[in-house]
Amino acid sequence: WTMSFGSEPEAFKAYAEAMPNNCIFLVDTYDSISGVRNAIRVGRWLREQGHKLVGIRLDSGDLAYLSVEARKMLDEAGFENALIVASNELDERLVTSLHQQGARIDVWGVGTKLVTGEEQPALGGVYKLTAIRSGEGWQRKLKLSEQVAKVNIPGILNVRRFSDSQGHAVADAVYDIEVHAKGNWEIRDPLVPFHRKELARGLRHEELLVPVFRGGKPVYEPPPLLEVQVRTRRQLSCFHPAIRRFENPHVYPVGLERQLHDLRTTLIEQERAKVVKA
Repeated sequence: WTMSFGSEPEAFKAYAEAMPNNCIFLVDTYDSISGVRNAIRVGRWLREQGHKLVGIRLDSGDLAYLSVEARKMLDEAGFENALIVASNELDERLVTSLHQQGARIDVWGVGTKLVTGEEQPALGGVYKLTAIRSGEGWQRKLKLSEQVAKVNIPGILNVRRFSDSQGHAVADAVYDIEVHAKGNWEIRDPLVPFHRKELARGLRHEELLVPVFRGGKPVYEPPPLLEVQVRTRRQLSCFHPAIRRFENPHVYPVGLERQLHDLRTTLIEQERAKVVKA
């Protein structure tokens, strides 16, 4: 929602107009402290319309520090009754620790750790907006976060798996289908940019993502379950045994195609500049 608008204040204002009696603004899309400021601005508008700011939600970063700072800002702005909601992989240990640190949190959003056991863990995955149509083309969208792993990958994305002549998987590259290398491919680790791998010419490749819906209509026929099982086993057999072992497995190379990595870096710098100006 937030990323589909030109700015965070625009998104909050539109949300307030649509849900004036239920405004708990998620403030960490770009920068949590800046997000609290924007929530306060829209909260003042809500008050003028006869409604109230219910609260804000923190979902990343140092929850103890951010909740204390947010409480100060809300109180100073006259929103003493606004709630501070916290989430982000909370469990009993984190909640206890945050209490001990003096966190100013009113509502605890416990999800994954409540409904799954640690010995049967969940795969943490979140849908993020990566691009939105702008006229005849696409505008790439980026979400900032205090946690590097939560900064999304912008673009019209696909994943290409490269294999050698024996059919062994060599690397997976996430790339933008409209902007990517024409010659040799180089992939870079999004978390450790100096980890990079150049992929030799002549490698076989296949696209791993296929469209399921186009224009709101299904364009994909799901294969039978047994066919899925056979394909999964075949795909697993393409990986070296050192990658498949349970103890200290070899790390399989997965990264961003170089031009996508550069685009993402540029957008991060642009969004951070906006936050500083705000």
